[in-house]
Amino acid sequence: MAQDVGVLRSILGIGTVASTMLITEMPELGTITDEQAAALVGFATVAHDRGTLRGKRTIAGGRRALRHVMFQAALVAAHHKPTMRTFAACLRKAGKPQKVIITAVARKLVTLANALCKSRQK
Repeated sequence: MAQDVGVLRSILGIGTVASTMLITEMPELGTITDEQAAALVGFATVAHDRGTLRGKRTIAGGRRALRHVMFQAALVAAHHKPTMRTFAACLRKAGKPQKVIITAVARKLVTLANALCKSRQK
């Protein structure tokens, strides 16, 4: 667990609280696929389509407390981490709402944390 905490803390935007929450709320981190990790946190999009009606996609389910912590980590990462800042700027330029941008950045952080825990790299 100490090695996982070190790996998670190396990601800019994930601090003490976020790394602790990731370890405690998602013990399967590093052993699952990126899609499964996003779904466990609750960042997988859910379609509300019916017949010819095509609705907006929403996020639902997952581990709520962890999702709230990852939103906060995404706010920090979108402001301070250069790769996430350019990703957020591209989404902003495409006309996406701020909540969609932060959700996308948070999902990217979760998949990054999963991949780094899987490979044990900082």
